[in-house]
Amino acid sequence: MKKLFSSPFFKTLFIIQLFFLLIFFFQYNSSNALAQDISENKLLLASPYSNSNDSFISLYSANIPKNKIAYLTFDDGPSNNTEKILKILDDYNIKATFFVTGTSAKRGLKIYKAIVNKGHSIGNHTYSHNYSKIYKSIEDFISDFKKLENYLNNSLGVSTNIVRLPGGSNNTISHKYGGNNIMVSISKYLIDNGYTYFDWNVDSTDACVKTQDKNKIVNSILSNSKNKNAIIILMHDGPLKTTTVEALPEIISGLKKQGFEFRPLSSEEYVTQFLRAK
Repeated sequence: MKKLFSSPFFKTLFIIQLFFLLIFFFQYNSSNALAQDISENKLLLASPYSNSNDSFISLYSANIPKNKIAYLTFDDGPSNNTEKILKILDDYNIKATFFVTGTSAKRGLKIYKAIVNKGHSIGNHTYSHNYSKIYKSIEDFISDFKKLENYLNNSLGVSTNIVRLPGGSNNTISHKYGGNNIMVSISKYLIDNGYTYFDWNVDSTDACVKTQDKNKIVNSILSNSKNKNAIIILMHDGPLKTTTVEALPEIISGLKKQGFEFRPLSSEEYVTQFLRAK
């Protein structure tokens, strides 16, 4: 029997079995380590950005007020809905912020002027709001962005340094046109050149569909404003956003009941950014 187990055949068989046992042990431990890494780094895996070089901050806030302040913001105007919103704001004696796009129409110019003359803040939302154009490269963004800046300056004599980026500062649609780091490059350009861009911490949901249900807009804003001290509310005043106009009086009344005051945005006011270049 001793001779049998010491034969070359059994020695070879033992080495083969030991080899496969070692492979199994290595794979088992590697699988457990990988599972643990995935569990502990869900946020990194879910992030659409690569932050390996620490080039940006994922969420940034500054100028947090002590009192409860609400910032009503409207994107994508001017339109006839902008005029209706301005009338409601007049009725409540409230100042808001309008992130406008470009138009050379006489009516559009009239609305730009009304926004400024009534004491509201006007911000740059790019001239074209065309994702495939503005997010193709940093140069294309600057060209479109400056086109609106110069137009407002030449037409109104107004220079604005507040900005809202179409889709928000961390949108991933831009990656399709300008690569994964296009928004970091735009963020860096804006910061380096003295602009303040604003995202939001309360979404009205009026952009989820062409024309959102009025009650959904009201409920989304009022429910998501609870337990917050400073809120920047995302709304839209494009031509199809009729229910945003209809919802506005209830929104204002509901926020007042929650103890909010209203202010327009400026570079000195509360800011929240989904992505900020370092």
